[in-house]
Amino acid sequence: MKLIMFTDSVGTTHPGVVRDDEAVTIEGFSSIREVFERGEEGMEAARNANGATFKLSDVRLRTPLIPKKLIHTSGNFREHEEESKNVNWSHEIAPWIVFYQNVDAIIGPDDAIVYPEHLTKELDHELELAVVIAKSGSNVDEEEAEDYIGGYLIFNDITARDIQRTEMRSGVFSFCKSIETFCPLGPWIVTPDEVGDPRTLAMRLRVNGEIRQESHSSKMTISIPELIAHHSPCGYSAGDILTTGTVSGVAGFKEDAQNWYLKPGDVVECEIERVGVMSNPIVSWQEAHGEPAPPFRDW
Repeated sequence: MKLIMFTDSVGTTHPGVVRDDEAVTIEGFSSIREVFERGEEGMEAARNANGATFKLSDVRLRTPLIPKKLIHTSGNFREHEEESKNVNWSHEIAPWIVFYQNVDAIIGPDDAIVYPEHLTKELDHELELAVVIAKSGSNVDEEEAEDYIGGYLIFNDITARDIQRTEMRSGVFSFCKSIETFCPLGPWIVTPDEVGDPRTLAMRLRVNGEIRQESHSSKMTISIPELIAHHSPCGYSAGDILTTGTVSGVAGFKEDAQNWYLKPGDVVECEIERVGVMSNPIVSWQEAHGEPAPPFRDW
């Protein structure tokens, strides 16, 4: 089952499910997060959705869920650490790094990533598999972690590398990934029964049709149940999102990185097998706001 938020032709936004080439509304719910919050009642309503039906091609998909918490995992794919050595990256990318995303930075499929020219000259991409937490809880054992998986979606962890290097002088980074529009999430949530084993998924990110990141979820060092258990002392709410780390191929870890950073006019396309494809254009500050960017901030 694919769970979506979508806007119809008259501008009304609905929670729904995808059936073949149609979007069907889930009646009695205001959001997909509410579907998870209402537990089995919510999932039963989604499975049996019989509300208004629209052609999928006639609606605008939105980010499927705004969580209370979006918990980042860094360093899970050790190939990302290995490639950082190409440029003598300032700090080790250790496993088990945890930090939180600004949920106001979340955008959906086809939404524009705004290039903040006054803040960064090194805009980068990071393809990740994300997990939706199905129910509230804390201090979860690995053995029960599977019960907390509500579904999977795609996350593109947009990062300002120049800001990140400065932040990491203190060993902490967050702002570089939390700027408005830096959190594309979508295009839908695919339930575990459709994805199957999450360790068997091909992962690719393309910029203007050219493959930049290509790997496989089997290369995770730490399993999803381990991640769920590890982060659970923070306390989960139904609909929280946990990311699993990026794969190799980011621009910032290439020796000629300046030739690979994202720029206005680019289109970034993320694909994860059995989860879907999510595309987002990069636009300039001028195009997004109708005025020139503020003066550059020298970090």
